[in-house]
Amino acid sequence: MRDTRESRLLLVLLIVIAFALITVDIRTGQSSPLAGARSAVAAVFGPAERAVSAAVDPVGGAVNSVRTAGSSQDTIKRLQRENAALRTKIAAGPLAASREKQLDNLLKTAGAGQYRIKAAQVIAIGAAQGFSWTVTLDAGSADGITRDMTVVNGDGLVGRVTTVASSTCTVLLANDPSFTVGTRLAGSNELGFASGEGESPLKMQLLNGHAKVGKGDKLVTFGSEHGRPFVPGVPIGSVQKVDATPGELTRTVEVKPFVHFTALDLVGIVVAPPTRDPRDAVLPAAPKPKPTPTVTVTATPGASASGSPNASGSPNPSKTGG
Repeated sequence: MRDTRESRLLLVLLIVIAFALITVDIRTGQSSPLAGARSAVAAVFGPAERAVSAAVDPVGGAVNSVRTAGSSQDTIKRLQRENAALRTKIAAGPLAASREKQLDNLLKTAGAGQYRIKAAQVIAIGAAQGFSWTVTLDAGSADGITRDMTVVNGDGLVGRVTTVASSTCTVLLANDPSFTVGTRLAGSNELGFASGEGESPLKMQLLNGHAKVGKGDKLVTFGSEHGRPFVPGVPIGSVQKVDATPGELTRTVEVKPFVHFTALDLVGIVVAPPTRDPRDAVLPAAPKPKPTPTVTVTATPGASASGSPNASGSPNPSKTGG
């Protein structure tokens, strides 16, 4: 019992002394009499503390990573979605601009010819019917489309509708070898027939073998009865070569089509023909010739001692003696 009481008294005494030392150390700061002892302890135990801290830090980092893993994954997924949306927007930019231009040209063509159209988009090429040059459009009978309607775009004649489903239709392109359309030379009444030649220029036969035709002349559709399968006045192409066929009843002409059949996207199906023939009104305007600069050189007569013209243009008289 005595030992226990002495131990307790000693413990209380040590606690009092410890509090006293702490109070003195705090109040005196750097001038504390315990500063040297504190530095010595730090020098001894500092390396051990750093080693323990270095060993524990990865564990703490791992724990912190686990805690923040959910928010990091959410951030990554959000950034991935934003990146994908940005890529889609960038990729769609040129396409949207191209389609806007195509639609603008299509509406100009329809307006100039007074054609009532249904806009459609090419969704497939080469139908199952066996035609070599066909496209499928995303418009069908539900949109009022029927067989033998004329198909155009902003450049001119694309083809005609051959088969119709509920929501799609098939178009035979004007460059297909089985395609034939009645034509008229722009600026005249010379008639003929143009037919497709695949990847080659169209071939046109003029009914008048003596018709005057030259390179660069333009062709439009002559038109069919009730506008089926062809409405009048649709631009077809321009003459690029005239075959010399003397003595023949007809003349054969090579025609470069206005439409690029391998680069079709937005087109218009003519659902109602114009009330009257637009003639050449739908053709693109001829390019304005560039002005040719002219250089005018004006000769300035030089002065001479005698016999040269003066400012008024009369010769100077010579003086004689006497």
